[in-house]
Amino acid sequence: MENQEFAFKGKTLNGFDMLFGILLLFVASIVVFIFNCDCINAGMTALTVVSIAVFLFSIGCLCGFIMLEPNEARVMMFFGNYRGTFTKTGFYWVNPFITTKKLSLRARNLDAEPIKVNDKIGNPVMIGQVLVWRLKDTYKATFDIDAQAMQAGTVGQSSAMLMRFYENFVKIQGDAALRKVAGEYAYDDEDGKATEATLRGGGEHINEVLEKELKERLDIAGIEVVEARINYLAYAPEIAAVMLRRQQASAIISAREKIVEGAVGMVKLAIDKLAEEEVIELDDDKKAAMVSNLMVVLCGDDTAQPIVNAGTLNM
Repeated sequence: MENQEFAFKGKTLNGFDMLFGILLLFVASIVVFIFNCDCINAGMTALTVVSIAVFLFSIGCLCGFIMLEPNEARVMMFFGNYRGTFTKTGFYWVNPFITTKKLSLRARNLDAEPIKVNDKIGNPVMIGQVLVWRLKDTYKATFDIDAQAMQAGTVGQSSAMLMRFYENFVKIQGDAALRKVAGEYAYDDEDGKATEATLRGGGEHINEVLEKELKERLDIAGIEVVEARINYLAYAPEIAAVMLRRQQASAIISAREKIVEGAVGMVKLAIDKLAEEEVIELDDDKKAAMVSNLMVVLCGDDTAQPIVNAGTLNM
């Protein structure tokens, strides 16, 4: 979509110079009116009419002052027509008939509360995100989305009220994007055979997918996504205990596999070493007994309690 935002090109004057000039007109109109106060008895003179007109004009000019801090902008409108976005920092005076909406362009954080969603295989999980965003396109932010706050009128529009609306808009769209992304991936690789990314192991890939989804949803409002990351991920409370036991069982099985693999290697090394050094000649029965004893010692959870044989070993 073509960018419809452009810089305000209307006449702007230094605010301090205009303030001094308006105050001068204000004082001058009062002085002229006082010196021509005989109009009450002799009728209103032309000079008195001019002084009253200048007085009203100076009051009207006071509505033309605007002040902007860094990373703030004002959307300028002249009787409903968009005249541009004013972003110059400082104190200025513009046409009093131009109405403005003040917007903040500063970065904002959204630390969303974790929400319950179902992952790709149907497991309920709790997932949360942290999002850094800011307004980028003031035209889209003002005219492409509707808000009750904006419908209240433009004159005297509260900037804080508008920004609260944008925060709520980002929160709703952020929850929708998070639900969609969470539904496309499994929580974890339960069988150890998954070929695609998971929510727990996807890392940067999942964050990139989430950020892309958010950008597509928030672009319509002129909002730029600076960063989006998953900051909380856990099974829902109703299945958390069961899944924890499953994870513990998987961990125990993996550990046992490593222990058995190492024990077999150690037993083989021991038998080969005994045969190589000709320490003792072992037949098949004695090898089987030694393998059994060594496997019990190496794979057992408790400390082995050996029985010492004080007799002789028949060769």
